[in-house]
Amino acid sequence: MYAVIRTGGKQYRVAENDVIRVEKLAGAAGEQVEFGEVLMLGNGADSDVGAPLVDGARVMATILDQARGPKIVVFKKKRRKNYRRTRGHRQDVTVLRVTDILPAGARPTAKPAKAKEAPNKADKAKPAAKAEEAPKKVAKAAAKARPAKAVPDKPAKAKPAPVKAKDAPKKAAKAPAKAKPAAKKPTAAKKPATAKAKSKKASTSARKSATTKASATAKGPAKKGKGGAKEKK
Repeated sequence: MYAVIRTGGKQYRVAENDVIRVEKLAGAAGEQVEFGEVLMLGNGADSDVGAPLVDGARVMATILDQARGPKIVVFKKKRRKNYRRTRGHRQDVTVLRVTDILPAGARPTAKPAKAKEAPNKADKAKPAAKAEEAPKKVAKAAAKARPAKAVPDKPAKAKPAPVKAKDAPKKAAKAPAKAKPAAKKPTAAKKPATAKAKSKKASTSARKSATTKASATAKGPAKKGKGGAKEKK
């Protein structure tokens, strides 16, 4: 079955479960809308044309969304007047789904019951976890309530003398020793000259004395100055 309805100054041919976009209607998503201006009803070869409306016929629809149509550009111009104007526009529309087409005297079908929202997995896990924790808490409380078993007294072991107390004075005595500056290392003593070195020195000194004596004898007696005695002829 199909119908021709009028809304917002326009006519629409609709059938059940069709989705149409009409001029904006008041209402939120999920609400029911009824169209009383039905111009024609058709069912196969049979048709019922109104004059101008079909008496008692109605069309039921559900609002899916309140949206806006595509953008159009409005441009105005006047020649030789330096006049140009550009404007954009988006028409408000309502998206509908047709649920029932009702001829005169027909009643709308019962609304389908909405399915309840399934609880989240996290919400299911919380009560299950609490149910598991409950017996554990009870077992802990029962364990605490039980009397403790008697334990025979054991002789107290002699504690060893503290070692740290003895080491303390030693460390205190070592501390000032570290503060003193380190003594300089004594210079290494020179090694005594060996017999060979002594013989070398003696030979060099003898050579020097011999050369000096030879030079003195070769030159002869020293000349006397003007004030000295005359030389013998």
